[in-house]
Amino acid sequence: MAAMSMKTMMALALLLCLAVAASLGGVEARKHPGKETLGYYELRRGEFSMVVTNWGATILSVRLPDKNGRIDDVVLGYKTIGATQNDTTYFGALVGRVANRIAGGRFTIKNHPYHTYTNDGNNTLHGGHRGFNQVFWSVRERATGAFPYITFYYRSGDGEEGFPGALDVLVTYKIDGDYSYSVTMYARPVDKPTPVNLAQHTYWNLRGHGRGTVLDHSVQIFASAVTPVGGDLIPTGAVTPVAGTPFDFRAPAAPGARIAEVEGGYDINYVLDGRDADGQGVRKVAVVSEATSGRVMELWGDQPGVQFYTGNFLKGDEGKGGAVYEKHGGLCLETQDFPDAVHNPKFPTEIYRAGQVYKHYMLYKFSIAGK
Repeated sequence: MAAMSMKTMMALALLLCLAVAASLGGVEARKHPGKETLGYYELRRGEFSMVVTNWGATILSVRLPDKNGRIDDVVLGYKTIGATQNDTTYFGALVGRVANRIAGGRFTIKNHPYHTYTNDGNNTLHGGHRGFNQVFWSVRERATGAFPYITFYYRSGDGEEGFPGALDVLVTYKIDGDYSYSVTMYARPVDKPTPVNLAQHTYWNLRGHGRGTVLDHSVQIFASAVTPVGGDLIPTGAVTPVAGTPFDFRAPAAPGARIAEVEGGYDINYVLDGRDADGQGVRKVAVVSEATSGRVMELWGDQPGVQFYTGNFLKGDEGKGGAVYEKHGGLCLETQDFPDAVHNPKFPTEIYRAGQVYKHYMLYKFSIAGK
């Protein structure tokens, strides 16, 4: 990956914000109540494909072959967009303005207090009741060909869910190779400083969605520490080593091996090691594999943390294709800034001033074990 200066990234982000919507040709779209247009967009390269929608900038499916050539959808999702309304699973969604939790639904910037919508007890989760997963995004660019991509845009207004200032947000989903795709997120506060922490909330089951739990998957996370949480899943502010604990996935291990030692199951932020980062801060985050299918997924990213979640709150949710998602039926690996960073000055800041560009990059690489 070629080095890119911050000035170049800012210029690119601003150009994207000003881009004129491209022709969508061949896109399935329909009018949705409220006079918005709901669209489904397929990106394909050979046997590898994904479908996304402008509702919540959501990934609806990722399909690829297993070791026997069988093509399966390996992400969880609902059968209709309507099922995502007021949903609390966030299947495949782009979440924000601030992913994860804000303690007490309040924070202060420059001595000015702000109160955000509390939708997780006394806390704000994934941007509030109407976060970025519960809005229509517009399509700014779309390209087909060997490396297809689509860019969604959303302007979050001043005061939306209690957050200060307007915010321009873009996310691009792009197939980068035979079995790889990237997610590139940009955001730019328009007129006030504001916290920004976006995350992509896809649930993975490499055996195929709806085919049992992920407790026997092999997971490796390139992190030597976590930010421990209290009973309300708010970080305590500490950073503690994973060595000698059930949170240690530095070597590949099955989540089910020690999940009984973790109250409620895995749902915690890992502090990523930086030794393998390239010039832009992109590093290998995690590797997940599943023996029956032979599928292997590598995740690379440029954020300081990753939330590892084992679908603890799934409870027989009815999914697409008649699938039923039992507890631990999928796992999430969400690269991010540290949760509740607005209250922890020792954590990397997530406050961005007006005009400052937030950038978040993820790369998924899939393969078959032994090939």
